[in-house]
Amino acid sequence: MRSALIRRGRRSLYIMHRWIGIATCLLFAMWFISGLVMMYVAFPRLTDGERLAALPVIAWNKVQIAPDRAMAIARMEHYPRDLRLLMMNDTPVYRVTGWWGERPVAISASDGSVIDEITADQALAIATHHPHAVQPRLLEPVTRDQWSVTARFDPLRPFYLIALGDRDGTELYVSSRTGEIALDTTRQERIWNWLGSIPHWIYPTVLRKDGPLWRQVVLWTSGICLVVAITGFWIGILRLRLTRRYADGAISAYRGWMAWHHVAGLIGGLFVVTWMLSGWLSLNPGEAFSARGITRDIAVRYSGHDAPTVAASFQSTSSTAAVEAKFVWIGGRPLMVMEDNQGRRSLAEPATGAPVALSQDRIVDAVRRVVPDATMAFSRQIDVSDAYWYSLHHERELPVLRVGFADPVHTWLHISPVTAEILDRSDDGRRTYRWLFNALHSFDFPPLLRYVPSRAIVVWLLSVVGTIVSISGVVIGWRRLWRKPAHAGRLSRL
Repeated sequence: MRSALIRRGRRSLYIMHRWIGIATCLLFAMWFISGLVMMYVAFPRLTDGERLAALPVIAWNKVQIAPDRAMAIARMEHYPRDLRLLMMNDTPVYRVTGWWGERPVAISASDGSVIDEITADQALAIATHHPHAVQPRLLEPVTRDQWSVTARFDPLRPFYLIALGDRDGTELYVSSRTGEIALDTTRQERIWNWLGSIPHWIYPTVLRKDGPLWRQVVLWTSGICLVVAITGFWIGILRLRLTRRYADGAISAYRGWMAWHHVAGLIGGLFVVTWMLSGWLSLNPGEAFSARGITRDIAVRYSGHDAPTVAASFQSTSSTAAVEAKFVWIGGRPLMVMEDNQGRRSLAEPATGAPVALSQDRIVDAVRRVVPDATMAFSRQIDVSDAYWYSLHHERELPVLRVGFADPVHTWLHISPVTAEILDRSDDGRRTYRWLFNALHSFDFPPLLRYVPSRAIVVWLLSVVGTIVSISGVVIGWRRLWRKPAHAGRLSRL
């Protein structure tokens, strides 16, 4: 009885793997090939460096409205998430972003008027300041397309799509509401992403524009593929003979494409399973991992200020070449973070414009109150990349100040020693996610990060093995499906 049950169970396992595998091997092949493309061409996004490079120097003599007044015009009852002063072509503007998902507000710093719509000519004028601008021209208004599909662009829609006329085929998305450059793409990014991120993330606009639906589709699709990978690996072990070999001395019971599928699956099967599992976990099923980002409570406790007030005078800043000024509070002290179009940053006193240098002791004093009812466990400066602070897909600032707390989730904060801004928050959940997703999916293990070519070699080798498993599965499935109708036709003629 037990033997019969085991045989029946194995047969069910083989049948399930065979028929689900036929349907999913094309997906596996697509994921392996597109993943290699993604190593070299990321999905288009506007980096801070690109954004700053496209801004003209602030015309301080045109600033007539104080930040206090701008927040009042924006009807801020609390200090906003973000308050910046920058130029919109030849007009200084404040950009105010609240904490509760409100639409960002753009306010003229010259006359206090709310900017809630810009013309196509204004958008073209904004685009002329981009360093790659040659002969900007308006292509078309865009509400949502493949590159601006995600919900984070919703407060800025619709866009003016502007071609800069440069060799790279750069196109800008300028918000028709606020005049903000929201995104840029190049010809190379647009072409390669159809072979990379779009198939890898199952990212066509028609699906991705509905975030919850897209998430469920990817969760179920990757979950089913994970079952196929696990069952295939288990079958491969069951059909392997290393000591008591098959009659012809082979370790595999199969020949031809089946043998390729069997042996390659055993070599790379464990990595296929971990890639599928980590990809599935990337969507945080069941909200198992804590959310990323800085919460309002943390920001308010760190700033030591919640009222929409900050006194500022720009007379002493008229000679600075800043393209952006951000108004923040740190430990109850107002500060102005100024940045030029090369990304160089400095601190100044908003009320006087005098330069400010914050010591680490001052930053640590401010950060002590961030996590209530918990003592600060450690504070140290990180000078070189480590397992939890490193650059791979995005550049990260170094050195950075890491502060840890003895709260139940062991909160860590990474803080810029230059501007004293909190750059990142993590806890036990996020650090577990770092290993279960980032490490297993992107292979950003510290030893491989230190030697970038070695990481590329490892990923290429494993991807090739995975592609062999997938393509051989496609061939086997196609032959089986083709053979059955032909066999049925012969029977009918008999």
